[in-house]
Amino acid sequence: MNHPAPPNFKRELPADLLSALQARFADRVSTTQAMREHHGRDESSYDPMLPDAVVFAQNIDDVAAAVTLCNQYRFPVIAYGTGTSLEGHILAVQGGLSIDLSQMNQLVALNAEDLTVTVQPGVTRKQLNAEIKDTGLFFPIDPGADASIGGMAATRASGTNAVRYGTMRENVLALTVVTADGKVIKTGTRAKKSSAGYDLTRLFVGSEGTLGIIVEITLKLYPQPEAISAAVCSFPDSDHTNGCAGRARRIS
Repeated sequence: MNHPAPPNFKRELPADLLSALQARFADRVSTTQAMREHHGRDESSYDPMLPDAVVFAQNIDDVAAAVTLCNQYRFPVIAYGTGTSLEGHILAVQGGLSIDLSQMNQLVALNAEDLTVTVQPGVTRKQLNAEIKDTGLFFPIDPGADASIGGMAATRASGTNAVRYGTMRENVLALTVVTADGKVIKTGTRAKKSSAGYDLTRLFVGSEGTLGIIVEITLKLYPQPEAISAAVCSFPDSDHTNGCAGRARRIS
């Protein structure tokens, strides 16, 4: 959906497309400079690259409608969560429409008995753990920021807990995705294992929005640990860190 362009290349937002977006989304479409600047940067070291417009989606139909319109005009689409990523994939390298998913922030289904939860992409990591804490379960992936679950899946987030619990790749069971032509597809199920067909779920996890926009995610949950401890190790140089890392994995 969003990919590199030749130097100094810039698509212009078609007036007919903007009119169609405004007719569909009303005041949830913005072309103001401040809003475009907010959605044209992340936490990476890359220079800001601003989209031409921003749409705030509230459900799957909104995302599908926006993508379908942009597909008709061959106009780039960029999914936006919280802007905490380091990959630069939300930068509008060819201009385009930024679809903000932050208002899609509801838990769809919690199945504590089989350790799964289904959420919308705008749910943040901290929000998820706050809403399920009374079940005795938690979601362990911690990239160091209060990222959205959709963004974490799109970038295959990890963090310090990955030593024990793995990355997003191992903890996403199923997805609902809007493809580049506006179709809504589902991949995977709540089942812990399936050997039927292509593993499309893991294809979309880490694709950074290039294959489709993730609009629903089913995740594995884990029992809260009985105790949590932390340690700080100091090293005289980098050559001494390898042995300690191996011991830490064995301890965990």
